[in-house]
Amino acid sequence: MGYKKVRKCRKVNLEDYGQLNMFTTAPSEAKVVSMQTHQSPFEQALYLDEQDNERAIEFYWKAISAGECVADAYCNLGILESGKENYIKAIDCFANCLKYDPRHFEAHYNLANVYSEMGDLALAKLHYELAIEIEPEFESAYYNLGLVMAMQKDFKSAISILSKYRNLSTERERGNVDKLIESLQKTMKSKAQ
Repeated sequence: MGYKKVRKCRKVNLEDYGQLNMFTTAPSEAKVVSMQTHQSPFEQALYLDEQDNERAIEFYWKAISAGECVADAYCNLGILESGKENYIKAIDCFANCLKYDPRHFEAHYNLANVYSEMGDLALAKLHYELAIEIEPEFESAYYNLGLVMAMQKDFKSAISILSKYRNLSTERERGNVDKLIESLQKTMKSKAQ
């Protein structure tokens, strides 16, 4: 299960961090009118990124410099860096993303993937667990966490997490995870003997 890219800019909800909303206008009544005739740097970066164009990096940096979707831009830069196996730069990008939005789901999930690829299973586990805390319905995080726990030889926890993945997954995916769970159960039984 690969990385999860941010597909649109999100605004941080400061109420999640204890700051009260000063505006009483309901979101459905408020209107934002764009005076621009061109896309923003972040939108341009997304477009270029979807085209696998290297210039996406340049536009993500422009978005960050302009203060536009900073956390999301750092997150997507982290994915691009990890795709080039520049894991240190990827970790730095994800850490910068989390500096701007500590509950950024994609950053935690992607950071877990990087740590998993690097073999740092403890940090991978931590960030998968944080991702699940933020987005409990994202099934891939359960699957990856289950794999990490199995690699750590915590078979009982791996089976529990993979069972949660199974409940969230499609019928087609259930057959594969059932085989994995069965294999882990056999491994547990053989270790107990």
